[in-house]
Amino acid sequence: MRAVIVDSAIYRDGRRTEGPSDLSDALAEARATGDAFLWIGLYEPTEKEFDHVSAEFALHPLAVEDALNAHQRPKLEVYDDSLFAVLKPVVYDQKSGTVTTGELMVFIGDSFVVTVRHGEGSPLHAVRVRLEADPKVLKHGPTAVLYAISDAVVDHYIDVAAELQVDLEELETEVFAPVGRGARNSAERIYTFKRQVLEFRRAAAPLSAPMARLASAAVPFVHEHSQPFFRDVNDHLMRANEQVEGLDRLLSDVLSAHLAQMGVRQNDDLRKISAWAAMIAVPTMVAGIYGMNFDHMPELRWVWAYPVVLLLMAGAVWGLFRQFKRRGWL
Repeated sequence: MRAVIVDSAIYRDGRRTEGPSDLSDALAEARATGDAFLWIGLYEPTEKEFDHVSAEFALHPLAVEDALNAHQRPKLEVYDDSLFAVLKPVVYDQKSGTVTTGELMVFIGDSFVVTVRHGEGSPLHAVRVRLEADPKVLKHGPTAVLYAISDAVVDHYIDVAAELQVDLEELETEVFAPVGRGARNSAERIYTFKRQVLEFRRAAAPLSAPMARLASAAVPFVHEHSQPFFRDVNDHLMRANEQVEGLDRLLSDVLSAHLAQMGVRQNDDLRKISAWAAMIAVPTMVAGIYGMNFDHMPELRWVWAYPVVLLLMAGAVWGLFRQFKRRGWL
């Protein structure tokens, strides 16, 4: 059991104190004074490992099932003995150009916080360190933990959106640059980038409803004066969602422009091919006529016939070349 518990401590008046190792005793100690709470963090627990925690804190079976299975949408659910929140942190790897999402499940109730982490993109350690350095915030209890986690996740959304914006500008430069060796892969890169933005939207967009609820209405197990803080988080989330939507629209525009650009380039190539084929067709036709070997053909016995025909073919090709060049086909 200790293997999946990343950290566990009792916080009294905003300061960390080491409580009993037994969860039941630690929770009883936190509830005894009324100004303390127990915060335990778990990393990818199995069903068997989580059974003891869920029994001690009387967590709802449906919330426990969601916490174990992961792959949940961001949401906020209220049960009789606890509040259950799901958040999806995102991480953008610039080298591979991929967006990966983790999952954070937060249970808060009477004098306790239980956090369950899935994936590597969860900022819980940094959140705990920051909160422990600011007892004024931490003394507000489990609500402060939920606020700090939400704030850290949403702030990271904005950072990732900024990184995606920089990469998108580089992609735009590549797409609209003169034809080069990388032009053929531009459409594939745009589609790949668009899938990463879609993954980002799946993490950020559904979180709007839970944050709006926390920011505007009284929620059980959440401090009654916490709405302004969650309202600030919701404002940041709205900005992040606007950035993601802007990226998605711009990617669609870039893709449309790239496809149109490829169509124009193909038309140019077809016109060049057609022009060269037309110039080749003239001497081919003349040579084909004089290569039929009939007995009675004009100018076959004429001494200057051969150079005249060559000059005629060269003049026709030159005339076609000048005409195509003037019209921009070559």
